Amino acid sequence: MAGELTALLPPSFVTSSTVPANGDLNPYGVAFVPDGFPRFGTIAAGDLLVSNFNNAQSAGNLQGKGTTIVKIVPHANPVTFFQGPARLGLSTALGVLRGGFVLVGSVPTKDGTSATVQPGSLLVINRSGSQIAEWTPAMAKINGPWDLTIFDQGDHAKVFVSNVLDGTVTRLDVSVDDSGVHLNHATKIASGYTIRSDPAALVLGPTGLAYDPQRDVLYVASTADNAIFAVFGAGNSQHDSSKGVLIYADNTHLHGPLGMALGPNGHLFVANGDAVNADPTQPSEIVEFTPQGSFVAQFSIDPAPDGGFGIAFAQPRHEFVRFAAVDDNTNTVTVWNLPFENAGQ
Repeated sequence: MAGELTALLPPSFVTSSTVPANGDLNPYGVAFVPDGFPRFGTIAAGDLLVSNFNNAQSAGNLQGKGTTIVKIVPHANPVTFFQGPARLGLSTALGVLRGGFVLVGSVPTKDGTSATVQPGSLLVINRSGSQIAEWTPAMAKINGPWDLTIFDQGDHAKVFVSNVLDGTVTRLDVSVDDSGVHLNHATKIASGYTIRSDPAALVLGPTGLAYDPQRDVLYVASTADNAIFAVFGAGNSQHDSSKGVLIYADNTHLHGPLGMALGPNGHLFVANGDAVNADPTQPSEIVEFTPQGSFVAQFSIDPAPDGGFGIAFAQPRHEFVRFAAVDDNTNTVTVWNLPFENAGQ
């Protein structure tokens, strides 16, 4: 995958519904099941998962009350992989460990407004869709787990979590075996990102995370700051690095950055949610830029604002890499097959 993302988007793509049988709306998190994921579950390597933040239209379409993770079925309705109890508010913090477990953040509300938003928790779900653990704020030093990214090393992993209610980022050092995911240590590694409530977006704060293990750098999309920061030494740090280093503050192309992913070409990709610095001529844009902060390209996933949220890349296969982006205006996810010249090397 070389060059601009917009130049590589093929004319063919697949857009699928994210609305499960219970009617949950507002897809936020999106994650591919990685290669090496164990067999004999209800999800398998290559599957695409999406978490829902709102409940059904018939129940009010209230933020912070969605309870489902769905497995996407192209050209058909999704299959419910996980459904929890009422009032979970499953956020963009969705990730899959190749040891056989799914992690998802919960940021619930009592009535769909920021006035009643709760600190939430992180849920651990097995490959059959059953919850096996819950990590509370006291256990995991989290406060509104809004997004996460995982550096997966098989029997252990580093899980980075952005906390939308206190403007911090936490690293969770975990071990993984057949019995589950074990939280060994939680460390606050960054803080100071702007946070505030928002009538449309519920809350604004640090959201998208992308980790480069080769450089040991964690990139943080701070929505309310309308900026991207780099936290150096994030994988091993034992102290709070404040916001880290500002690397990208482009008011022309950034409009409330939310979900973020590190592409196989080494560039960063971020979805604009349009709650900050909105531009009606640039709705629901996904922006590609270099880690050094140079703009590369952008494209819109929806003609209306507020559609962008979670994005993800799959592992490259056969000279292609899949790229997924949710549209929470239409309650869909679109997957592109992008050429990637270095796949398989």
